[in-house]
Amino acid sequence: MIRHLKTARLSQGDQTDPAVTEAVEKLLAQVAEGGDKAVRELSIKFDGLDRESYRLTDAEIAACIDGLTWQERHDLDFAQEQIRNFAQAQRDSMLDLEVETLPGIILGHRNVPIRNVGCYVPGGKYPLLASAHMTVLTAKVAGCGRVITCAPPFKGKIAEKIVAAQALAGADEIYCLGGVQAIAAMGIGTESIAPVDMLAGPGNAFVAEAKRLLFGRVGIDLFAGPTETLVIADDTVDGEICATDLLGQAEHGANSPAVMITNSEKLARDTLAQIDRLLAILPTAEIARQAWQDYGEIILCDTLDEMVAEGDRVASEHVQVMTADPDYFLNNLTNYGALFLGARTNVAFGDKVIGTNHTLPTLRAARYTGGLWVGKFLKTCTYQKVLTDEASAMIGAYASRLCHMEGFVGHAEQANIRVRRYGKRNVGYGAAVDA
Repeated sequence: MIRHLKTARLSQGDQTDPAVTEAVEKLLAQVAEGGDKAVRELSIKFDGLDRESYRLTDAEIAACIDGLTWQERHDLDFAQEQIRNFAQAQRDSMLDLEVETLPGIILGHRNVPIRNVGCYVPGGKYPLLASAHMTVLTAKVAGCGRVITCAPPFKGKIAEKIVAAQALAGADEIYCLGGVQAIAAMGIGTESIAPVDMLAGPGNAFVAEAKRLLFGRVGIDLFAGPTETLVIADDTVDGEICATDLLGQAEHGANSPAVMITNSEKLARDTLAQIDRLLAILPTAEIARQAWQDYGEIILCDTLDEMVAEGDRVASEHVQVMTADPDYFLNNLTNYGALFLGARTNVAFGDKVIGTNHTLPTLRAARYTGGLWVGKFLKTCTYQKVLTDEASAMIGAYASRLCHMEGFVGHAEQANIRVRRYGKRNVGYGAAVDA
């Protein structure tokens, strides 16, 4: 039996606010029409930054790197090494393929990197330099030829640590631009910024909507919403660690869902008490408290099967599993962005340093997609070769008849002409090849 010890006061909608859509459409049109001039006007208006060029110079980038302390540089290098290593392992698992499916018929595919990629790194409320690792590094490991980045200024100035992270990750062009104007500049292009083929990286509701509206004109990584976390736990852990993991993600924003599924009412009540205690001392408690009040849930289940079913229903971006047998959930859960198995790991490890990508599906999109990974920056493109006359005539005869079944006579003639030339058969124009 499934019951709620705490229910959310609000539900996450899956529809974009029409006012946001209208505002973003106008901003995209402004950049499309006004180019660099419009980008400058919007940057002054929204970010308070006025520059002749928003592309950072080599000297500015070097100054950002040089401004890191030894420990900051060491920690950034360590994090990027973990992310690079895992992305490379993923890339190495994606093999090109060529196989002879019938005598003389060769089919294959190649994994081709996307040529131009634009990466957005949020930096308004928090300077999310980790997003530089997750996007730029991953695209570079995939082999993308040109990777450009945009991040807004932080407190009115160049976000130095973000810039350093972008540069160390291998960004080819770095711009101090935020919001819709950044997405538009990369996705549409301006006089000074060549457009990209794909946009990647998280952002606020306006950034997410800009990516959605440009999808089709360019590719995108994911449709992203507010950060989500789900803790699945039993009585092998205590309320303090559960509360810490819930609030640790709730601080992202006042609309960030934090959900707990457990088969222990004692643990659930202990977690509630610990949340109250931690909210009294957490420096970001104002945001986390609002998120917990509005979007927090505690769901009680009787069985592991019920816990799995509820976990799949929630389909959370992050799923922290702290149970006697975490692998049971690894083997049975199907809807999640990323799993964090056992009390020794947590979502913050994945967000910052452990090596997996932190750009993940939200708003229950985990039902049909995984997160950003090196494969998102590759196109798996097929090819075919027919090596012998006999193979061309044989496959052509089948193609001719199948095309006629669909009424495509022109298609059939593409097959027929090869049956005539390579099979030396007399096939009437527009006819189907006899079996």
